[in-house]
Amino acid sequence: MSSSFSRTEYKLMSVETGATFNDKGWTLDAPGKSKPSLIRAIYNDKQLIQKDDSLGIYKFADWLPIHKMLNGSYAPLTYKSAGLAGKLGLSNLYITFSGYWPERGIEMKTCSFKETEAYSVCARMDSEEKKILVVASAGNTARAFAQVCSDNNINLLLSVPEDNLNALWFDAPLNDCVKLIASKSGGDYFDAIHLSNIVCELDNYFAEGGAKNVARRDGMGTTMLSATTSIGEIPEYYFQAIGSGTGAIAAWEANMRLIEDGRFGNRKMKLMVSQNYPFHPIYDAWKADSRSLLPFDDLEARKQVEIIDAKVLSNRKPPYSITGGLFDAMKDAGGDVLLANNKEAREAAQLFLQTEGIDIHPAAAVATATLIDAVKNSTIASNSLIMLNITGGGEKRFEKEHKLHYLKPLLVFDVNPDEDEVKEHVGKLKW
Repeated sequence: MSSSFSRTEYKLMSVETGATFNDKGWTLDAPGKSKPSLIRAIYNDKQLIQKDDSLGIYKFADWLPIHKMLNGSYAPLTYKSAGLAGKLGLSNLYITFSGYWPERGIEMKTCSFKETEAYSVCARMDSEEKKILVVASAGNTARAFAQVCSDNNINLLLSVPEDNLNALWFDAPLNDCVKLIASKSGGDYFDAIHLSNIVCELDNYFAEGGAKNVARRDGMGTTMLSATTSIGEIPEYYFQAIGSGTGAIAAWEANMRLIEDGRFGNRKMKLMVSQNYPFHPIYDAWKADSRSLLPFDDLEARKQVEIIDAKVLSNRKPPYSITGGLFDAMKDAGGDVLLANNKEAREAAQLFLQTEGIDIHPAAAVATATLIDAVKNSTIASNSLIMLNITGGGEKRFEKEHKLHYLKPLLVFDVNPDEDEVKEHVGKLKW
């Protein structure tokens, strides 16, 4: 089901050339592009007029590339921290929380800010779309898209590493319009992406697009919109753990729109993004001042992914180098790439629970750990205006309060699958 809603007015723009063009419905690339570049939505409404809170994420519809509203969404919540801030000696720490925390009025059923992506992307889709949406994920994104598509009767095929299937839990069995395939144990997120790319060569399937989809980025950008409109000005620092870095790109893009809005100052917020040691390809490239990711061994990368707690941060092919991607975002906004190991992240999660009263995801714990470290090292001043993007939380509580149902894969393929075999088996799925 969806609410009637007049489409948000916007154009698309190539970050590389600055050329603008119309969205043909699912445009992921600039027409006639010569160099890889992200495209960006340029909204007709330069000032953000928030709609009613009852609309969930769609309270920010002015800056979402959508033409309908789906049921069940929540906007990220921003509040000024007392507990964690007091412990760290910070006077202006704001927490932007996406997850399950009923007392604060937010009940994202999948406990992750990935819901912001799914509600935006699926609201960009044509209601008459007959083809099947394909989403590859390391876990949280898959859970979010599965829930949103199940609740709104949208056909979806997920591709997830078999080792990450424990992330696909729900509070009720899903609608049959959601189906799952997996890459065999030992594979990672990149293997799931490869599998999904093969499926998208079939006529009746189409790729969601990942970071190239303006709806995904602008959905994630609602964390920044929540923070800035709640605080009343653009933050000085933005802390978030990254796998692909798409959330940080989204925050940067939202930052530029907020400057153009004119009511929140003209500050460019420093992007303090983090990875889970020992998997840190973005950290390595940034520290080498390299637009390109440095070469690394795929087998070694898979071993590193097995070690890290925050499996969702395991993207081996992030949108870092592409024009308009993370490298450009950080060069423009400033900031740094930081690291936290499992022990540091676990301690940070414990501290967050003690001081703020809710459990947080391992990825959010990585971000929190790097904030703690930045305070210890005096990288940031105690009165700095800080946004800590808690990208997932309340999961342990949700699990205690609900009986969980797990989505099982219909097909499991080898890490390096035979393409014809994939197409044959997926082609036989009944929708």
